Amino acid sequence: MNEEVPNDKGIDNSLSLMKDGYLFIKNRVQKYHSDLFYAHLLGEQVICMSGEEAAKLFYDQDLFQRKGAAPKRIQKTLFGVNAIQSMDGEAHHHRKHLFMSLMTEEHQKRLAQLVRDQWDSSPNKWNSSKEIVLFEEAKTLLCKVACQWAGVPVQESEVKERADDFYAMVDAFGAIGPRHWKGRYARAKIEDWIEKTIKNVRAQTLHSEQDSALFKIAFYEGMSGEKLDSKMAAIELINVLRPIVAIANFITFSALALFEHPECIHKLRAGDDNYTERFTQEVRRYYPFAPFLGARVRKDFTWKKYTFKEGMLVILDLYGTNHDPRLWENPEIFMPDRFKVWKGSLYDFIPQGGGKQEAGHRCPGEGITIEVMKASIDFLVNRITYEVPDQDVSYSVIKMPSSVKSGFRIKNINRRSIT
Repeated sequence: MNEEVPNDKGIDNSLSLMKDGYLFIKNRVQKYHSDLFYAHLLGEQVICMSGEEAAKLFYDQDLFQRKGAAPKRIQKTLFGVNAIQSMDGEAHHHRKHLFMSLMTEEHQKRLAQLVRDQWDSSPNKWNSSKEIVLFEEAKTLLCKVACQWAGVPVQESEVKERADDFYAMVDAFGAIGPRHWKGRYARAKIEDWIEKTIKNVRAQTLHSEQDSALFKIAFYEGMSGEKLDSKMAAIELINVLRPIVAIANFITFSALALFEHPECIHKLRAGDDNYTERFTQEVRRYYPFAPFLGARVRKDFTWKKYTFKEGMLVILDLYGTNHDPRLWENPEIFMPDRFKVWKGSLYDFIPQGGGKQEAGHRCPGEGITIEVMKASIDFLVNRITYEVPDQDVSYSVIKMPSSVKSGFRIKNINRRSIT
């Protein structure tokens, strides 16, 4: 063990991780005055680290690999077993190219337009409702849109159930007990549904457009020249659909930001696309989404006098880096205009991972997230008016993933007259 690296006290710090949630690494970085420290999690010694320099190190593919980093409990709920998140090297690069081909600017714009269309039609069914829960509406809407965009048939009557199952997988990643088992059950249901869809496309009993995610993943050939088995193809298609449904959290946080910072509404209504972009990015920076990511050391190396041993698990703090006072002025204050001077580093703003998208492990759907959020923010600001009744709009930085406790209820929803 390196004498220079602080060691968090305790035989096992897993309980502390559950207790501190998003703040587990951040609090200890401040306590030890070190960007790195040792901890014992789930029976093994790990290095936890935070900050821009740590992120640059973490995304060096010569030094770190993803194979063996994600615990099976996370693979069996969030990612799927042996999916792209656990791949490295040329095999990862080959499959990442598939994902990037599905998330081009053209695909982003088409998906965002589908979101706009669905939001614009929503008030028609809300007329008879006294109030709606925005998170629930967003989750269902995004599931419907994601399936339509990807070419996956889904009946109107089953959209809500499918949306709940997709989100249950997300909700399970930081959970133990009932939430975890609910996520595993939801994954089994979704995998069975999507695998049957894949098989039907391959058997030509279901038509699929060649440019759709369904078709491309069903007939994708790996480095060996063989198609994925139907189960793995289903898992990877879920890895396209599930993150889109998870954007419901960002949309709900966007509504909360509008409620807590009404001064932003006038600027958003001014039609400045740059301000809309800055507001969207600040929501992604400020509110809790993904807490951290893991990788394993590929080979022994030394960094800043710290020795990293082959096979050791290393965890990078996403939330703490996005709130690092060395990188962000007054990080605990919501300030969209901070992005006027942001230089676009790949390692200081990492709500969905860092590094280069096309070759590394940064989320390939980041552009989709931003465009879907912008379309949803435009709807909330420019397309409707509404009231926010009394409710608990708090969110936890302990529970992972975090969400607005009430789901953000709104009432008296009317189309906005633009004069």
